[in-house]
Amino acid sequence: MTVFRNRVRISFFLLLICLSFACFPSKKLTIGSTARLLEDVAKASSKQSDLRLIRQGMPAFLILMDGMVEGWPQNERLLLAAAQGYASFASVVMEDEEKGDARPLLEKGKDYALRALESRGLEDPVQSPFEVFGERVHRLGKEDVPYLFWGASCWGSWIGLNLDSMEALSRLPRVELMMGRVLQLEEGFYYGGAHLFMGILQASRPKIGGGDLKKAQEHFLRALDLGQGKFLMTYVYYADHYARRSLKKDLFISSLQKVLETPADISPELTLVNTVAKKKAKELLDRADEYFEED
Repeated sequence: MTVFRNRVRISFFLLLICLSFACFPSKKLTIGSTARLLEDVAKASSKQSDLRLIRQGMPAFLILMDGMVEGWPQNERLLLAAAQGYASFASVVMEDEEKGDARPLLEKGKDYALRALESRGLEDPVQSPFEVFGERVHRLGKEDVPYLFWGASCWGSWIGLNLDSMEALSRLPRVELMMGRVLQLEEGFYYGGAHLFMGILQASRPKIGGGDLKKAQEHFLRALDLGQGKFLMTYVYYADHYARRSLKKDLFISSLQKVLETPADISPELTLVNTVAKKKAKELLDRADEYFEED
């Protein structure tokens, strides 16, 4: 019955959008008005702790975003919102059994994010010569930070699911350069997310490939400081990528226990991502003995 009610709500929401399109004479005016409504929906979703409800309702939201982008394909704000929507839904899907579903979601999020960057002046981010790409990235300013950050996040996450592709891996230096620019312009953006990204990158690379666990820890600790303990996923990644690789079982356990002890709604707009973090933290803790069996 609950599933039925949720589907009915979604259907009425879609009907509302369709009616609004019929009432406005200008397509762009319609999209602009609907975009403001969808921004409120996105904010409400971020405060949701029921992952099942998000999984059921989010596809309808993403279809609406696709339609709006189709109607106004050069609107950078719409493109960025669509990229964030797909990335958020992918994070929920990846915590379900059907992890394969996340790959097309992240690919679409990446495409939207890169199109948003192109609208901000970063021409041909995928194929342009690397030196030219770097020059264009460094011409972007503080007002471009959200586009750089989400562009790099979506692109990097997509690469992470395509590690068997040399073509995908060859784009990683571009992602790293973009995140480096975010650190230069506004290191605290999205709870120190660029430091978190760099920490994962440094911890994941082999030493011969430039990996450095000490530098990784510095990035993780800076992200924790900037996030003020509110962005719980930082603790999860700190445990999984640094403590686990450094064979520091006590740090691994204490970091994950911190996640479980902290309310998901410590910051209301982070409730969804923190709920995902709690689920991941419990899974990792349950396997602690397996990860540190030599102890």
